[in-house]
Amino acid sequence: MLRKYRSDRIDWANVINFKTILLLLAGTSLGVVAMKGFMIPNRFLDGGITGISILVHELFHINISILVIILNLVFIYLGYKRIGKTFAVITTIAVFLLSLGLLFVSIEPITSDKLLIAIFGGLLIGTGIGLVIRAGGVMDGTEVIAVFAKRKTGFSNTEIIMLINTIIFSVAAIKFGIETTMYSIITYFAATKATHYVVDGIEEFTTMHIVSSRQDEIKDFLVNELGKGITVYKGERGYLPGSFDIKTDCEIIVTIITRLEIKQITDALMRIDHKAFVYVQSVKEASGGILKEKAHVK
Repeated sequence: MLRKYRSDRIDWANVINFKTILLLLAGTSLGVVAMKGFMIPNRFLDGGITGISILVHELFHINISILVIILNLVFIYLGYKRIGKTFAVITTIAVFLLSLGLLFVSIEPITSDKLLIAIFGGLLIGTGIGLVIRAGGVMDGTEVIAVFAKRKTGFSNTEIIMLINTIIFSVAAIKFGIETTMYSIITYFAATKATHYVVDGIEEFTTMHIVSSRQDEIKDFLVNELGKGITVYKGERGYLPGSFDIKTDCEIIVTIITRLEIKQITDALMRIDHKAFVYVQSVKEASGGILKEKAHVK
């Protein structure tokens, strides 16, 4: 099958883009401040790979910078296979920046108040994760493994992430005590809310609406190249100020994607029709039809 709009190469123009670099630096910097200034000195955990790294660091005294890299390697590979090469490169850069920051940056504990540690540690690392997602990657591979495992197990992303975090916090409760674990749960929820806020509240699934004069090419791209299911509404475009009476028939193409696919698919759509009108809406739940987590845009 010909892939006219999908590139199998890394989009270096996007990787070395000033905005991408700025988001990565800001996101990983906030992650370093959260971990070294709030969480690590007090044994407070976040969920996912960050939480596992701190947990293993405290239990076995392994350098946390090394743990961050090693534990994320498998998720970088899965991201490469399931989402795309550009995503994998940006995620690799984010992980290495976080690791270097944890290795070379020295930060004294900012406060000893446990509630402030839990809240602000969570807000900072959650904001950092959200900024990295905005750059087109992730700083913590938990979401990638959730997307991968969902197809294998049948559980939802939320259920898989919850299971992983339940194991992390259960071990923490045994080793560090119930009180520290309860504060860690506050950290996790603060981080989750901050991440969702930074990425504009986009949930696991997102509805993408597309209006374009090159509708047949876009439908072919979504269905035949990406394997997405689509719904097409008949509509009218026009009704602009100054030319209200001018209107044309059009098709409104609707598809459901995951939030990690938004940037890659939007970039591909702009290559087909740079004048296309695209908007997204968050979806609380989605089932049935073709809901593919695998993003083929690379």
